[in-house]
Amino acid sequence: MELILLNEILSSLKKNCNETLLHYYYVMNTYYLSSYFAPTLREDPADAEFPSHKLLVRAGFIKPVGAGIYSLMPMGWRVVKKIEKILRQEMNRVGGQEVLLPVTQPAELWRESGRWNDVGAEMLRFKDRAERDMCLAMTHEESIVHMVRGYVKSYRQLPIMLYQIQTKFRDEPRPRGGLIRAREFTMKDAYSFHENEESLDEWYLKLYDAYERIFNRCGLEYIIVESDPGMMGGKIAHEFIAYSEFGEDTIIICPVCGYSANRQVARFKRDDAESEEMRPIEELATPGKESIEEVSEFLGVSPSKTCKAVFYMSEKRGLIFAVLRGDYEINETFLAKAIDDSNIRPARAEEIKACGAIAGYASPIGISGAFVVADTSLISERNLVAGANREGFHLRNVNIERDFKPDITAEIAAAHAGCKCIKCGNTLEAKRGIEAGNIFKLGTRYSSAMSALFLDRNGTEKPFVMGCYGIGSGRLMATVVEQSHDKDGIIWPENIAPFDVTVVLANEKAKIKLDELKSELEKAGVEALIDDRDLRPGIKFKDADLYGIPIRITMGRKVEEGIVELRERKTGEVQEVRISELSECIAKSRSKECV
Repeated sequence: MELILLNEILSSLKKNCNETLLHYYYVMNTYYLSSYFAPTLREDPADAEFPSHKLLVRAGFIKPVGAGIYSLMPMGWRVVKKIEKILRQEMNRVGGQEVLLPVTQPAELWRESGRWNDVGAEMLRFKDRAERDMCLAMTHEESIVHMVRGYVKSYRQLPIMLYQIQTKFRDEPRPRGGLIRAREFTMKDAYSFHENEESLDEWYLKLYDAYERIFNRCGLEYIIVESDPGMMGGKIAHEFIAYSEFGEDTIIICPVCGYSANRQVARFKRDDAESEEMRPIEELATPGKESIEEVSEFLGVSPSKTCKAVFYMSEKRGLIFAVLRGDYEINETFLAKAIDDSNIRPARAEEIKACGAIAGYASPIGISGAFVVADTSLISERNLVAGANREGFHLRNVNIERDFKPDITAEIAAAHAGCKCIKCGNTLEAKRGIEAGNIFKLGTRYSSAMSALFLDRNGTEKPFVMGCYGIGSGRLMATVVEQSHDKDGIIWPENIAPFDVTVVLANEKAKIKLDELKSELEKAGVEALIDDRDLRPGIKFKDADLYGIPIRITMGRKVEEGIVELRERKTGEVQEVRISELSECIAKSRSKECV
């Protein structure tokens, strides 16, 4: 008797549990807009410049809290979680193990790596109640090395890759573009540890391929370019750049051989200078002519026959006098590497004057107290126009080595459209883009500094060889919107859309068939947002376009006949479908075969 009673109780519990789970599944996959928090705006926010910033705010995906700080609202959170699901799947696929590192970190770790003083105002520093120096992590190399060292002691435990999806903070001086350049943001960053460069090379290619799969699954159009490791350190880095006219990165591309690089590291072939004899130097009056353009026009010479002077202050070198051809622009990344100091800033007028130069009329001739860096293009050029270091005067027929001797000669000019490809000599093109992700070969930059050592195959202690791989989840969401939108709103790729379909109830009769429709949607396994608000259909349609959900189902004038209208957001294609065939049609629409 007791056994029968126990079975009845267990059967009842199982039934109730299944009903609860079914309800939970149903609630998680179908939402009613009348009670869903997804407010929309009709006007663009006043401070928004980028399309993604405007649309994500207007569609109720994000809300600004402060400069460069945003809250993710329910719709935005759904998109980000789908992106992060893809990130986890692809990181796990290549052998990654997920961890979580602290956002708040003690200064000691950063002092060990040497970056406490190297990193500027972008890192937010503070003291805790015990007066210990702390910071909000803007990146996590130090803490991942701290986690691994001491536990991984032998080459037999390598390689290993750990990754996290975590909040970071960078006190950007000019946050803009919404989530494109935010101060607080979430990143997936992975770190790999290896016994040698060969192992790192192998994993670098694995992550390179994984990143391609991630961006393909997110519906992004991108190009992979060489880039500058920057504050991360290391020797080799690549960026995955999404084309966008609002992008802050300039990408240099050769349409013939395929050479591509971020402008920060792009190299180009210098023009062959015309052969001519050095002529005697002479001074010319150039009243009020300070810019290259003004001087060139006044003297009737090409900008390529002039010298451009650019001044910086360096912590290591003091005043830097960079000189290059007048038709070139300075590449600060190359300049910093040439002088071996990343901490440079534009020099002030009084600092320039102190070396004997006059801004607008400056040249390296006769100055003192400045470290002169000349671009390699000046080696073969002859008889250039340069400043006379006297207001209102320039010099003609200036030649390197004869008239001034630079401290360093290096490639410090930035590549631009029209330059010659360093590989094939054809004309380069320039395009704007947004960095969606990056991968770095860090080498032993951090493991050496922080004494993270292991025993190699010969029993010798060596520092780990490391790689680093980052993608911002919120930034990726915004970057997708930059590429995928129209005048009416967002157009989400299917894999990361907040919902698969939105259902618009265009009249009261639609409610009669709503249960049947929901049953079909459940059969298709789709996530649905049902617009049951008491509003005019036109307003609902506008919001549906703004949200950008891939498929809109309208229950309208033929709903009593069991027919609804299915519209694809991306193509605008519209067709009438029987509710009983809806699940099959949605499946076909996803594979682009529904006609």
